[in-house]
Amino acid sequence: MADFFQLLFSGLATGSIYALAALGFTLLWQASGTINFAQGEFVMLPAFAMLAFASFGMPMPLSFFLTIVLAIAVLGWAFKRGIVDPLFRYGMMQIVVATIGLSIAMRNGVRLTGAEAHPFPSLFADRIYNIAGVTVTQSDIGTLVLAMLLVIGTQAFLARTITGRAMQAVAQNTESASVLGINVPRMIFYTFAINAILACAAALLVTPVYLAKFDMGESLGTKAFFAAVIGGFNNSRGALLGGLIVGVGENLAAAYVSAAYKDAVALALFMVVILFKPQGLLGRKEERKV
Repeated sequence: MADFFQLLFSGLATGSIYALAALGFTLLWQASGTINFAQGEFVMLPAFAMLAFASFGMPMPLSFFLTIVLAIAVLGWAFKRGIVDPLFRYGMMQIVVATIGLSIAMRNGVRLTGAEAHPFPSLFADRIYNIAGVTVTQSDIGTLVLAMLLVIGTQAFLARTITGRAMQAVAQNTESASVLGINVPRMIFYTFAINAILACAAALLVTPVYLAKFDMGESLGTKAFFAAVIGGFNNSRGALLGGLIVGVGENLAAAYVSAAYKDAVALALFMVVILFKPQGLLGRKEERKV
């Protein structure tokens, strides 16, 4: 039983990172109807940016802050203005294809600088705690707590601030929000900026475990997408639920079935949810006229 709870807790820590990336999917979809299949690479690039700043002797907090500023400019503003805005008028398929191409370009661009994995400093000390027979690391505890705070904080911002409510109004009905005097382009940009910040936070938490490498975002982006769909693509709380389910499911499958099937868990859960509850576990049904 102690092993089960240890796997459960470790899975929750991993799942909380998936939830951060999945939240970016749901935010962009709700605010602008955009699906970004380069989301995993949006986590990978900040990891290398932080290492680059640190190589100049900057402390990690300053490197993280500068990376956030750079990410908002490149992964937020430039991504919106350079890819999403020009293609949005042509439909979703063009944006999907463009973001898939962007992910390949970003991955191979970083690969040109070197294919080797780079170590990344952890925020947390290398300590192990024994709680009621369950062994947990400080890294797992810190990752889970920090990621949960970020997800809950984002939800609180959306629900309890004027700007957050304006962003939700834009997500629900762009035309009505514009009539009410809400600056729709600005609210949509805020969504892209928040997605960039969450990607930086995910990079800070996941890279110490998986190392900084050019293909680290490929698996992370796929699992985050599955987590967003499992929880409900039109519900930000669903991203949290979906991420935790995927993280725990992976750990349990690796321990009790086979490690070879670990990466297939997210796909299996995704298929089951799509078949029996297409809107996701917490998502709402959306009717479309044909």
